[in-house]
Amino acid sequence: MGNILSRLRILLLLPLVALLGGCNFVVMNPAGDIAVQQRDLVVVSVVLMLIIIIPVMALTVFFAWKYRQSNTAAQYEPDWDHSTHLELVIWAMPLLIIICLGAVTWSSTHLLDPYRRLDRIAPGQAATLNDPLVVEVVALDWKWLFIYPEYGVAAVNELAAPVDRQIRFKITGTSVMNSFYIPALAGQIYAMPGMETKLHAVINKPGKYEGFSANYSGAGFSNMRFAFHGVDQAGFDAWIAKAKGSQDKLSRDVYLELEKPSEKVPVKLYNSVDADLYKLILNQCAQPGKMCMSEMMAIDSKGGMGLASARNILPLKYNVSQLDGSVSVKNYVASVCTVADAIREAADRTTTPGDPTPMSGAGLPRTRAPAPFQFTPAPPVERRASNT
Repeated sequence: MGNILSRLRILLLLPLVALLGGCNFVVMNPAGDIAVQQRDLVVVSVVLMLIIIIPVMALTVFFAWKYRQSNTAAQYEPDWDHSTHLELVIWAMPLLIIICLGAVTWSSTHLLDPYRRLDRIAPGQAATLNDPLVVEVVALDWKWLFIYPEYGVAAVNELAAPVDRQIRFKITGTSVMNSFYIPALAGQIYAMPGMETKLHAVINKPGKYEGFSANYSGAGFSNMRFAFHGVDQAGFDAWIAKAKGSQDKLSRDVYLELEKPSEKVPVKLYNSVDADLYKLILNQCAQPGKMCMSEMMAIDSKGGMGLASARNILPLKYNVSQLDGSVSVKNYVASVCTVADAIREAADRTTTPGDPTPMSGAGLPRTRAPAPFQFTPAPPVERRASNT
């Protein structure tokens, strides 16, 4: 009977083993130096915590066994309440672990800051400060757009980068918040509309890796995935050439169609990209005729539109121009015009040519400065009380 039960347990565990065989432990076996350092931080933190957790769990079982009711040989001390040595161990060890965790976390927070340029691309190999690959990332509903400004190409749901070259990602979004995440490369970074986040990373091993959004963003979220290719320089040049050979161009009109919500979008390459398209997307003004956020903020910094909005900056005590150090100058935007409007207005103006001879003032009488204005208060008016 015992043999039958043991075989039954093995049979029941087989499906679990099969499920584990499909697990991808890419987070613990990454291909990029930043992800490797993040993996090491996780391992160090777990080991430091296990220094406390394992002894506590072991002692829990030991005390439960030693002081069980049936063990009459155990020493019974109902009045015992203090041990200096035990108190020292109980409080000192966790305190040391917390100090170590705090030091590791503080240093790693600064060294692995996604906005920080890389000091190295691999252990013992310094990063080249002048040669980062810039990739502009746009999270759409529900696909990813990657723009390579250095090469003038773009791709949907496909990303490529050469091995051992620093990558500088500039990340934004168009609607709800997403999270740009390639587990083999680095940690996740949020993509938000009207904002730009950054990530510096490097891939050290060639291969095809999966990237996706790690933040729920609507109906097509589960299919918001892309392929990341880590290739050598020759392979990257071939990928750029493939994009250059595409028949599609990413104009503003094409982008506006791409921006519309869609799911399971196939990989698509573009041989050219409209100038400043990423800046227009970031400032939420890719639609022609729409005011950009940067323009709106410039107007707001001047007090807003019209005299009524000048009241917005009147109480401010900072960021105000000074004439002589004592008088504050408040300004406002009276109207907004385009470059074409300004050119047309300048062309419509009629100017009278003047005498080009410089004015010297020779022979003119010296003018007297006006006397300073003096304010004389009016005499007080005498008021008499009336009995009426």
